Formats: sequence, structure tokens, C-alpha cells
Amino acid sequence: MRTFLHVLVNTALANVTTSFLWFALTFWVYLETRSVLATGVIGGAYMLLVAMFSMFFGTLVDRYRKHQVMVASAVGTFALFGLGGLVYAVVPTSSLLDIGQPWFWVFTVIILCGSVIEQLRNIALSTTVSLLVPAERRANANGMVGTVQGLAFMVTSVFSGLAIGMMGMGWTIVIAVVLVAAALVHLLTLGIPEPEVARDPNNRGVDFRGGYLAVRAASGLLALIIFTTFNNLTGGVFMALMDPYGLELFSPEVWGVVLAVTTTGFLIGGAVIAKFGLGKNPIRTMLIMVMVIGVLGSTFAIREVWWLYAIGIWLFMITMPVVEAAEQTIIQRVVPFRKQGRVFGFAMTFESASAPITSFLVAPIAEFWVIPYMNGESGQETWGWLLGEGSTRGIALCFLAAGIVSILLGAGAFMTKSYRNISAQYREATKNDPGQDRQPSNASVDVPINSPEQPAQLPDEPDETPATAPAPR
Repeated sequence: MRTFLHVLVNTALANVTTSFLWFALTFWVYLETRSVLATGVIGGAYMLLVAMFSMFFGTLVDRYRKHQVMVASAVGTFALFGLGGLVYAVVPTSSLLDIGQPWFWVFTVIILCGSVIEQLRNIALSTTVSLLVPAERRANANGMVGTVQGLAFMVTSVFSGLAIGMMGMGWTIVIAVVLVAAALVHLLTLGIPEPEVARDPNNRGVDFRGGYLAVRAASGLLALIIFTTFNNLTGGVFMALMDPYGLELFSPEVWGVVLAVTTTGFLIGGAVIAKFGLGKNPIRTMLIMVMVIGVLGSTFAIREVWWLYAIGIWLFMITMPVVEAAEQTIIQRVVPFRKQGRVFGFAMTFESASAPITSFLVAPIAEFWVIPYMNGESGQETWGWLLGEGSTRGIALCFLAAGIVSILLGAGAFMTKSYRNISAQYREATKNDPGQDRQPSNASVDVPINSPEQPAQLPDEPDETPATAPAPR
């Protein structure tokens, strides 16, 4: 646990850095262009890149030592952020802000790729929970991960808004590059006790097939990933429109502070999980929280009132760590350790791909149809009784629709056979797991020359069932 805490703190520093520049880019583009389409493209492009690279990242995590993977992630982010700073210095601002110009895409993709590489570190962090934390404490550890991520989000929100509002994009890039370098230096001083790498001999190339088979071996796990993918479709609506809505209500500096204050919800939600866990059935807890998120998302913009939006986001963020921690806890319990990187990568591929699909669709629909419709007489006459008046009622209508879909999705999942299957498998794995870590007997082990005589113990692995397990519905 002590080693895990050191790794967690270092990852928090890295998350602050990458999120800082990504948030700043979104704020800067919207404030300079006032285009919902542009911010939707940025958010969607980020999630699309995460989806494209997640399976590759997961394969790397399963193939190499976790510390090596984390160092590679930090080096990649440093190089790309430095390149982004060079592009900003030599290309005119007007070209960087024109979505129809290639330089907009070059600059945006460079910055986003630097942020996306951080996901390699996050996948590695999820597997270190299995490596370093006793089985009975993993739900609590995942809650701590949520707390730290919330803290990183809070700090990022404040300083991104302040940096763009007071110093501009140029100095913001300089700050990000310096922070990345500091995180890398700190990471090099840490060590993760992994003298043996539990390798799957079938892990070759970008092992998409291996990740899929590992998911199918756990009855109901594929359905869980599919559910989360559909849930993220509605999440794409909030991703595309939350910042534009906030920047209409607040200045960038104040919006950054509002995000920072509301992000204390992440800390509260993560701290509650770290203290009490997720209950006997994490998947049940997850579905309940998905419905709660739907209620909050459909109501926090039902009137153009700043405090309603702020309180709604705060409650929204309290529930978010529960959903993330529940999925991670289930995967860590029912998937063999040597395959967890690919399973996390497989899940992230599909779950991340869904949000940009919605974001790319919702941003232009909101800008060219919903917002003008709600600003006209027809929209006001039809929806004014529910959504009130104001210039942001088009975005509020999108939030309302996304929230209702989330409620129906969570309620429907309770009635599926897959929900019962994954719940039963989790209970069985918990019953058979004595809480003691052991090295899997069928692991392919790569032992470094300077490894100690006694190899590090690896986490319990549940029995694997054939890939022909009953297909979920």
C-alpha cells in the first residue's frame, strides 16, 4: 500500500499537467471563436484518440514492467507538449483558431496526443492496484484513485481558467512543459516492486483478440463494457456542451473557480469509496449511480441560474467516481492479472469511442439547429414552461434529453440476464478469493538479472472459463 500511494501521488501530478493544457486549449478556442462546434471537435477528438490507442496501451502494460510503461508515457507527453509549444510560437494565431485551416488540426492533435499518452499511465495504474493492493482492499484503493483524479481535476480547472484569462495560451504551454518535466524527474526516483513480469505467451502485437477473449471468459463482463459504452454516448453530450454552457454563465476565470469548487464532489465521492468500499455488489451500486447521474444531468440546467448549475455539477461529480471504481473493481476481481492491461485497454477502446461519436454529432446539431430553435418563438412556446427563458435554453434541452436516456439505460440494465451473470461471478470470485496473493502457475515469467531470490507475489487469478461462455444479451 505504501508503494501504491507513492505511485498514486506521482500519477496525480501527471494528470494535473495533461488535463491543465487540455482544458486550457478548450477554454482558449471557445473564448476566441465562441464556437460550440470547435469545442465539441476538441472533446470528441480527444476521446477518439483515446479509443484508437487504448488497446495498444493495454498490450504494452501487459508486456512490460509498469514503471517502464509510466516513464515512457511521461517522456512522450513531454516531447509532444514541447512540439506543440513550437507550433504555437511559429504559426499565426489566426491560423491556429480557424477550424477550416490545417494548422488548427495540427496544433490540436499534437496537444491532445500529449494528453492521450497519459492514458497509458492510467491503465498501468489500474493494474498496479491488483499488483500492490490486497484483494479485499481494492475497491477502497479504486476510491482513492477517484479521489486523486478529482483533486487533479479541481486544481486543473482553477489554473486552466486563470492561465488563459491572465496569461494567454503561450505561457500556459510553457507551464505545462515545466510541470511534465517535474513529474518525469519525480517518477524516475520511484520504484515499483515487480521483479517478475507475468507474461501471456499469446500476447503479441496489438493483442485485441487476447483482450476480447479475456473479457468473454468472464460471463457478463462484455455486457458490462457494452453498457458503459452506451452510457458514455450520453456522457458525450455533457462533454461537448458543459464548458460552453459554463462559459456563457461565467467569465473564464470564474468558470475555472466554479469547476474547482464543484470538483470537490470527486474528492467526496472517492473518499467515501475509499472508506466504505462499493458494497457487496459493485455492479448494482454502479447502475443506481448511473440513474442518479441521469436525474442530475436532466435538471441542473433546467433554469438559467448559475447556482443551480453549480450545485448540479457538484452532485454529478460526487457520483462519477462510483461508476468508474465499480467497473475497475469488477475487472480486477474476475480477470487474471496478466491479462488485465489488455482488458482495461479493450474496455477503454469502446467506452472512449462512444463519447466522441455523440460529441461530434451533438456539437453541430446544437449549434446549427437546437440553439437557434430554442432562441426562436417556436422553441420558447413549446419548451418555455419546462426550461424557462435565456440564451442557453438550447443546451439545456440537450442536457435534458441525455439525462432521460441515462435513467432509462440504468433501469433497463437491472432487468437483463447479463446483470445477474456478472453479479454472480463477482460473488463467486469474492467467495473463492482468500485475500492472499499468489503467483499464477501458468504465467510466462520474465526474470531480470538483478531480481531477488524470492520473486514478488502476484495477485490471485480466478479460474478461466473457455471463450465459448454464454453470450450476454
